[in-house]
Amino acid sequence: MATECHDPLKSHELNNSQIVLTSLCAGAIAGALAKTTIAPLDRTKINFQISNKPYSTKKALKFLLQTYREQGFFALWRGNSATMARIVPHAAIQFTAHEQWKKILKVDGSNKSPKKRFLAGSLAGATSQSLTYPLDVARARMAVTHKQEYATLRHVFLKVFHEEGIAAFYKGYIPTIAGVIPYAGVSFFTYDSLKMLYRDHWNLDCNATPNPMVCLGFGAIAGMLGQCSSYPLDIIRRRMQTDTQGKYKSIWATVQIIYREGIIGGFYKGLSMNWIKGPIAVGISYSSYDNTRNLLRQLAAKYNKKFLSIMSLWAKAQQLPADSLQQIRAIYGDHFPIEVRHYLAQYIEEKFW
Repeated sequence: MATECHDPLKSHELNNSQIVLTSLCAGAIAGALAKTTIAPLDRTKINFQISNKPYSTKKALKFLLQTYREQGFFALWRGNSATMARIVPHAAIQFTAHEQWKKILKVDGSNKSPKKRFLAGSLAGATSQSLTYPLDVARARMAVTHKQEYATLRHVFLKVFHEEGIAAFYKGYIPTIAGVIPYAGVSFFTYDSLKMLYRDHWNLDCNATPNPMVCLGFGAIAGMLGQCSSYPLDIIRRRMQTDTQGKYKSIWATVQIIYREGIIGGFYKGLSMNWIKGPIAVGISYSSYDNTRNLLRQLAAKYNKKFLSIMSLWAKAQQLPADSLQQIRAIYGDHFPIEVRHYLAQYIEEKFW
């Protein structure tokens, strides 16, 4: 059994705004780091997903080499600016929403309901995906075209809006949400469950974060299971997102086309690539988030304590007589940082002298 829960950063140390802000910042950093790491693999996967060509590891490597030779090294990261524009808010919202949904559903160290933990993850994924979906469409368009067609993220939005209308930014939305619900639910549920088992095994506090390498491994497992649960829907949404000729008009039409091209295998094209990049990305993302969030909250708590010390000094200074500057300096001496003493001395000089 794990020891009794103790949160090292209790609510009285951090206000809700600070909790949300640290979650947003940590999520943004984690998402950017993870996606940049696997960007070349992501571009390769998308190109196979939207074509009728059969997939193999050899052909994926050939695509990477051909892209490098014809377009240069940085072409492997083409579309990454659009990815960052999407993933930074997406990851920030998703991780923050996950914490907030767990709070709403009363999921904590004492309430480990599997259903509620799965639901919290699913709702977090649906929330973030809904708010950032147009950016996902733009990123997919940039990943599968040459620079001449879509030069920048702004160019994508303007061209798609003028040529296809605003509805084009929501192509594939329904299969995307249908896919993100099991994906986010399974991945968050698996990651949290593995951390719980780890804490129970080592008799750790229920809020303790395992070391980064352990979190990386747990995230990789969570990512692999999440990908398997939703991959066919990922194929459908990519076809619909990158459709510029009206070929994939509905989910059912897309399913029929994919089935004719590759039977059941068509819905799992590029999955082996995802088994490489998915665990890497999710492992980096979850591990980075946990550790960055903890660091930011420790810094915020330390700032709060320092701020309270300054306010305490300020209150005491207002009660002292006007000729007590030397007395103030003598009383507090080296008990507070030099910048605090300097600020206090300056305040008293301005107020009383």
